[in-house]
Amino acid sequence: GGSVKTGKMPEGEKTRQCKQEEEQQQKEEEREGLIEFYGSYQELFQFFCSNTTIHGAIRLVCSKKNKMKTAFWSVLFFLTFGLMYWQFGILYREYFSYPVNLNLNLNSDRLTFPAVTLCTLNPYRYSAIRKKLDELDQITHQTLLDLYDYNMSLARSDWSTLSTRKRSSRSLLHHVQRHPLRRQKRDNLVNMPENSPSVDKNDWKIGFVLCSENNKDCFHQAYSSGVDAVREWYSFHYINILAQMPDAKALDESDFENFIYACRFNEATCDKANYTHFHHPLYGNCYTFNDNSSSLWTSSLPGINNGLSLVVRTEQNDFIPLLSTVTGARVMVHDQNEPAFMDDGGFNVRPGIETSISMRKEMTVRLGGSYSDCTEDGSDVPVQNLYSSRYTEQVCIRSCFQLNMVERCGCAYYFYPLPDGAEYCDYTKHMAWGYCYYKLLAEFKADVLGCFHKCRKPCKMTEYQLSAGYSRWPSAVSEDWVFYMLSQQNKYNITSKRNGVAKVNIFFEEWNYKTSGESPAFTVVTLLSQLGNQWSLWFGSSVLSVMELAELILDFIAITFILALRWFRSRQQLSPPGPPPNSHENTAFQDEVPGLSAPHRFTVEAVVTMLPSYNSLEPRGLSRDGEVGHE
Repeated sequence: GGSVKTGKMPEGEKTRQCKQEEEQQQKEEEREGLIEFYGSYQELFQFFCSNTTIHGAIRLVCSKKNKMKTAFWSVLFFLTFGLMYWQFGILYREYFSYPVNLNLNLNSDRLTFPAVTLCTLNPYRYSAIRKKLDELDQITHQTLLDLYDYNMSLARSDWSTLSTRKRSSRSLLHHVQRHPLRRQKRDNLVNMPENSPSVDKNDWKIGFVLCSENNKDCFHQAYSSGVDAVREWYSFHYINILAQMPDAKALDESDFENFIYACRFNEATCDKANYTHFHHPLYGNCYTFNDNSSSLWTSSLPGINNGLSLVVRTEQNDFIPLLSTVTGARVMVHDQNEPAFMDDGGFNVRPGIETSISMRKEMTVRLGGSYSDCTEDGSDVPVQNLYSSRYTEQVCIRSCFQLNMVERCGCAYYFYPLPDGAEYCDYTKHMAWGYCYYKLLAEFKADVLGCFHKCRKPCKMTEYQLSAGYSRWPSAVSEDWVFYMLSQQNKYNITSKRNGVAKVNIFFEEWNYKTSGESPAFTVVTLLSQLGNQWSLWFGSSVLSVMELAELILDFIAITFILALRWFRSRQQLSPPGPPPNSHENTAFQDEVPGLSAPHRFTVEAVVTMLPSYNSLEPRGLSRDGEVGHE
């Protein structure tokens, strides 16, 4: 009893100690609040709606006593969110489609004159292959006589030497007989006999037969026009003759003075330094003016007197009638360091006519990368450039076909550059190259080879828009003295005045040139501006409001993680392991307080329940002791 009385504390001391403990516990709770999150989702959502700067959010909590208003504003709020993000999706789709704006600029400056290529339209008879060409003409004469009863006139020299060339023509005749020119019935007359009176000569198709190396597969290369068939058949054998002469392209048998009678640019006379020469198998001798990059021509003024003026000979003495069926000259305007593809961009100049060609320069600059599939210099195109020029789409397409030709047929086509380690096709070495070529050509035109997909447009292109005017030259009253002066100066023996010469004028129509460029139509700045406009339209808020929404999402994730962690810990505490053996303290405690087990801690939505302190229990115990002691 005396020991209990000595432990008794004054009432004021006990009150002061309880206040200190409560203040200390409150300070601890405040310190913990700096790192703790909201206790529940409801608390987080209510705080966000009450304090955010997004318009309409506060309506979700201020009208919580009116469920109809709360439901209405909830539907309206989330519907607005959905419409805004739908607009966001449209903006993002437009941005990633990479649209462009087309910018047109009109520039005025001194213009660099383009390169001009002029061909004779007269396939040249090399002296080294003249005999074989004469033999081919004789075989063709006999073929036309058998098929059409047409007696083709040949020069007397050919008839006089026909007997002496029969032996030498046996090898050529063997290959020609392997690829003969034949007539074939049309599809609807196949089952009718040849001597049927209902079958007319016009009901036949003409072509030549091409077979594989083992003669197991053959097909008839047919044409609806007999002129086209004879020309193509003759050209096929002509190419084989050229391919047998490895130095045929290196032979320089051109005579510039006998083709170009007069050449002037900007009222100044041209010389040999202003042109280069090459030979085309079908268009003959070709001359390219202003192709020297070291001294390019420039035009200060537009007009016919400030361009290129040429007087050319169009009479064809060395004419091959079965290879070329036109007379005149062929001209093409192209940029420097680009090959002259006469089949694609050239046009013919008529004899006895002055052709005036006016030019307008146009430049196109495209955006590469994600905006288009153009290429800067062709280095990213999976096709080797076989030409000694810069990349163009036509250069790539022809190189692609030639590489496939070498890979499939084992030889190269004579019209295109020769790849390294390859040789030109010749049926004395490659017996079935014609069969392989025409099969490959059909696949090429159908884009089975993929050349048109592999070869992309360059990002920078220079084109010349041409328009031509024609007039008779020389006129009827001036032709006498014009031809007389030409015969005196150029030693031109006139055989056909009207078809003997032609004049060509090439000049700029105007001093200005047009540049078409592309620029991005939807940049990152434009995208952010459009997104901000949509956000302000639907919610009337700013960038900081977006940060508030991002903070809400982060808090939601953090609370979810904390509650999941607490739930996992509570699951572990509900099933604690049994007491370890030899634990005397726990046994003694259980003996003193029977029927009590170890307390379990539960955490529900971060609500902390404070247990009463031991000091608050002391008066009740002491009063009982006092009552007992008093008794």
